[in-house]
Amino acid sequence: MFGIPGKQAVTMTPRAAAQIAKLMEKGGHAGLRIGVKKGGCAGMEYTMDYVDEASAHDEVVEQDGARVLIAPMAQMFLFGTEIDYEVSLLESGFKFNNPNVAEACGCGESIKFKDAADPAPETADGIPRL
Repeated sequence: MFGIPGKQAVTMTPRAAAQIAKLMEKGGHAGLRIGVKKGGCAGMEYTMDYVDEASAHDEVVEQDGARVLIAPMAQMFLFGTEIDYEVSLLESGFKFNNPNVAEACGCGESIKFKDAADPAPETADGIPRL
């Protein structure tokens, strides 16, 4: 995994953890696997699937009774992501606050990741953010 020792690959807000735990319990699943695939107008899309057991190469993140498994090919794209669950008048669903995203389409379903060759964005004081 592309990680920092002692730091989880992804985090979940309390709302997201509660919703994932509820879905796991309702369906009797071992967790929710998140990943990315090619598609959408910006080039990539998030995927979410129920799983009954973890793969040997999944990165497993557990928090407040919720278990998220990160697919091996998605790990470098999802590191540092915060998963939230939002409810509004028109929709409810998981939202990914991902620092690795360079662009997103208008509907928010499709994303484009920062190119590894691109320099880190700078803060107001000119120091690159990591």
